[in-house]
Amino acid sequence: MPKPYSNDLRLKVVEAIVLNGMKRCEAHEQFNVSRSTINDWLKRYEETGDISPSHHNHRGHSHKITDWQKFRAFVCDHADKTQEELAELVPEYIRDRTISRALKKINFTRKKRLTDTKNVTHKRDRYFSNS
Repeated sequence: MPKPYSNDLRLKVVEAIVLNGMKRCEAHEQFNVSRSTINDWLKRYEETGDISPSHHNHRGHSHKITDWQKFRAFVCDHADKTQEELAELVPEYIRDRTISRALKKINFTRKKRLTDTKNVTHKRDRYFSNS
C-alpha cells in the first residue's frame, strides 16, 4: 500500500484552496497532487474538520502459532516427524504449509531426501571419457 501524503502538504493544499481562494487546478499544478486526491482531502476536511489520513487495519491472516518457544520445544520433541505428521499432532487444525512457514521462521531446516544422492556423471562427461 502506498505511503500517505504528509500532513504538512495536506494542510498547505487545503489552506491554499479554502483560505486563499486558489483554484483546485492551480493547486494541482503547484503542489503536484492529483485533483481527485485534492477533492478527497477537501471532502474529508468539510465532513470532519480534519485532513489526516484514515487509518486502516491491516488485513492479514491471524497467526495460528503465537508461542514460538513452545513451538520450538514441540518441534524438538518430534524432530523425526514430517511436516504433515507435525500438523496432525498439533491440537488445533493447522496445515502442513503453516508448519513449513513456522519452521522457516525459527530457522529449522528439513531433510530434502531420506538417503544420500549418488554421484552421477553427466552425459557430457560420458561422451568425452569414451574417446
